[in-house]
Amino acid sequence: MRLPIQINEQSAEPLYHQIEVQLRALIVSGQLAEGMLLPSIRELAQTVKCSVITVKRVYNDLEAEGLLRTRQGTGTYVAQVGEQERDRHRLSAVIEALEQAVIAGKRVQCTEEELETMFKEAMNKHFD
Repeated sequence: MRLPIQINEQSAEPLYHQIEVQLRALIVSGQLAEGMLLPSIRELAQTVKCSVITVKRVYNDLEAEGLLRTRQGTGTYVAQVGEQERDRHRLSAVIEALEQAVIAGKRVQCTEEELETMFKEAMNKHFD
């Protein structure tokens, strides 16, 4: 199975974080169904061109969050995620992205008003 994970090598964001965020989004959005077998650690590492250690860290982190489960000898599967838990993860991902946007804006000295205007423009662009 090939996961639709895109790596941006130009990003300052660590590889494991890019993979983890995207994989988490695929799970909480329901694009990866409960019980679905994920690629092996080696397979995914080859696909996204990173180290096995990086993918192992991602799988371990998501397993600790309760989004994945690993069965010795059979592989790593998408765990059962309740609706309340799914919503918590879904909103958490958006909050993290918004916080990163605010940090990026402050880094280039955007004012609060500029950030609010950009946010409203982005909302209008995607919800019209």
